[in-house]
Amino acid sequence: MKTWIELDAMKFYAHHGVFEQERQVGNHFVVSLRVCVDIARSLQTDQLDDTISYADLYTLVEQEMRQPSRLLEHVAGRIQHRLFAYSELIQSIYLRVTKLNPPFSGDVHSASIVLELDRNEGF
Repeated sequence: MKTWIELDAMKFYAHHGVFEQERQVGNHFVVSLRVCVDIARSLQTDQLDDTISYADLYTLVEQEMRQPSRLLEHVAGRIQHRLFAYSELIQSIYLRVTKLNPPFSGDVHSASIVLELDRNEGF
């Protein structure tokens, strides 16, 4: 059985970007996360210790979003590293980090980086 915990469309105001103005002024970001977790034990016990708190997942993502980076790739990599370090129960991570209204010419709603990584793959 495969089971996931998902946090969809977490919204942040953060200071990521290649341009100095982006890092000073900031922008709106949306992060979606899916972690594959063995929750078989928690299905029986009804105990938080046997699964992963989605509130904790949110807090870890929020902490990484607060740290400015030039590249969304770097932000996503930090988030994945932090989540794998947080719990051995996490088997894989699917992560999308989206910048709304990226600052370049053209009518573009958003730009995203998507990472999917199994624990045994490393990076």
